[in-house]
Amino acid sequence: MLKRLHSLKPLLLAGLIAATFTAGADSPAKAAAEVASPVPLLWKVSDQNNAIYLLGSFHLLRPSDYPLSADVEAAFEDAEAVMFELSPAEMASSALPTQMMQAALRQDGKTLQDDLDAATWQKLQNYAEQNNLSLRNFATFEPWFVGLTISILEMTKQGLDPKFGLDTHFMDIAKQAGKPTNGLEAASDQIRMLDGMDAAEQRQFIAEALEQAEKGPAEMEALHRAWRNGDADLLWSKMAGEMKREYPRLYQRINVDRNNAWLPKIQQRLTAPGADDTLVVVGALHLLGDDGVVEKLRGKGYKVERVCSVCESKVKK
Repeated sequence: MLKRLHSLKPLLLAGLIAATFTAGADSPAKAAAEVASPVPLLWKVSDQNNAIYLLGSFHLLRPSDYPLSADVEAAFEDAEAVMFELSPAEMASSALPTQMMQAALRQDGKTLQDDLDAATWQKLQNYAEQNNLSLRNFATFEPWFVGLTISILEMTKQGLDPKFGLDTHFMDIAKQAGKPTNGLEAASDQIRMLDGMDAAEQRQFIAEALEQAEKGPAEMEALHRAWRNGDADLLWSKMAGEMKREYPRLYQRINVDRNNAWLPKIQQRLTAPGADDTLVVVGALHLLGDDGVVEKLRGKGYKVERVCSVCESKVKK
């Protein structure tokens, strides 16, 4: 899941659950200093009057991933408003962690072990032991919540932190600049998307999280590096492309259905009266591939161009 799902889902609220099971975990490793600003995954979509800037986020980052590029800073300055997957107001709500925990608590009288095959349960036991976690903390939660927690834990062990995520950064500076903000969906939508997985999807969810944890940090480091390099093709092929082939039902739920729901809200900003521009900050993979927001808007006839002054021409598409 670290490779295929974690950056796919927006799940800024996922960061809120990281502390639930991480008390005994290792401290994040100190990130190596980066020497250049990340190459942005940034597109400009225009109609006759308004423009939308689409910026692909990595939801957990390091301090060394800043400052951002001049292209991104210019897009923020040009935008009169900023949209996120969740509104900053909902993200700041003290009720949000409780809502997620309540949704994840089992109501059927069974335990986590009842939902998992013997091999997956053994892997979970091994993971808990290796990371000084108590399975009693997991027992009363549904598999999707446990899988999500493992993914977040694995990223934080590598020094990636939701406090430094691109979404959080722009929520902070939009507030400082007095720019209006909004969300493309409600927290309840995100929670319902996860909690609505059937038993088979949930088993896949936790099994993949454990599989990726076994593989160690190399893959997530490669994906983080691809994000920093603005390598849309690699991010697509190694995350969304593989998920689409191997877990099509999860891919449809987590990516396609939500992209389709966001599209009318983004178009409203393009067709609104006046000439106000908007910066939209969402998980990078929601912008990529034929199912991504970029191609969906291009298909509706809007002018779409990648904004990347440092990109090579073969990447700038």
